Amino acid sequence: MSGYEDYINADARLVILKELARQPDGRLNETLVTAALDTFGYRRSREWVRTQLRKLEELGGVKCLEAGTVLIASITRFGLDHVERRSVIDGVARPSPEA
Repeated sequence: MSGYEDYINADARLVILKELARQPDGRLNETLVTAALDTFGYRRSREWVRTQLRKLEELGGVKCLEAGTVLIASITRFGLDHVERRSVIDGVARPSPEA
């Protein structure tokens, strides 16, 4: 992977974690994750989104559940700690400090 592609993936993973953290139950399905990523300029395929969710699961930031053909992601405590700048997940961009 190129440095730029790594940067894109890490930033998109942060967008995913932040969006999950905003949800009352900390969960979103892949369709809603895709829509959130589109808002931030990441217009990518379903497979790319699923790959990012699986990578976040591998890193401990989310748990994934398959409901039929749809992937549902739930943020973990570790993922929430990353968003709140209490810990660092390698492979996920660091959130900016609150202004």
